[in-house]
Amino acid sequence: MRRNSTFSEVLFWMHVNKKKFYGIDFDRQKIIGNYIVDFYVESLGLVIEIDGGIHQYQEEYDENRTLFLESLGLIVYRISDESVRFSMRSVLMDLTDFIVEKFGIR
Repeated sequence: MRRNSTFSEVLFWMHVNKKKFYGIDFDRQKIIGNYIVDFYVESLGLVIEIDGGIHQYQEEYDENRTLFLESLGLIVYRISDESVRFSMRSVLMDLTDFIVEKFGIR
């Protein structure tokens, strides 16, 4: 069962769904192993997590989750909930820079 999306996840999704973000196909709330990731770009092997306040209380869980995802060869990119809510333009610019640097996509 998938969990409910947060406000920040909905905002982010509005900017990346239907290949709006450089033609990249994003999946939302993708099941990978025993986990549900916020966003997944299969073509890049990229997991994008939007971290809200709860994450400060579940650091061990997040670390184990990240290690599992990385063991599958995936790259985990984290964005703060606050950044999405208040600085979406910066979030998208930073994500663009990350993808260009990591994957050479322009």
